[in-house]
Amino acid sequence: MNAQFKKGALELCVLSKLAGEDRYGYELTEAISKEMTIATGTLYLVLKRLKDEAYVETYLVESESGPARKYYHLTEKGLEYQKTLKEEWQEFVKAVERVIESGAEGAAE
Repeated sequence: MNAQFKKGALELCVLSKLAGEDRYGYELTEAISKEMTIATGTLYLVLKRLKDEAYVETYLVESESGPARKYYHLTEKGLEYQKTLKEEWQEFVKAVERVIESGAEGAAE
């Protein structure tokens, strides 16, 4: 998959996963990696930016099998941002599809 496509969509993917439930970093990486290859370091940079913008909050949960895990929770502001990004993404995809289709039609003539 094109790296530029992923770069533009990763923030929306993270927010969308957190809209469903709180998750810790590795868990987020695993969930998103089922659909696309991502580097863990890249994900943590996105999470830091989202936290800095107050779209997510963190809390620690003790683990029976190791150190405490930092969970990420979507704030109300983050949920609104996720909804806005999702709408913008869907509009963008439709626009790209129109351009692609109109280009294909012109090539067929």
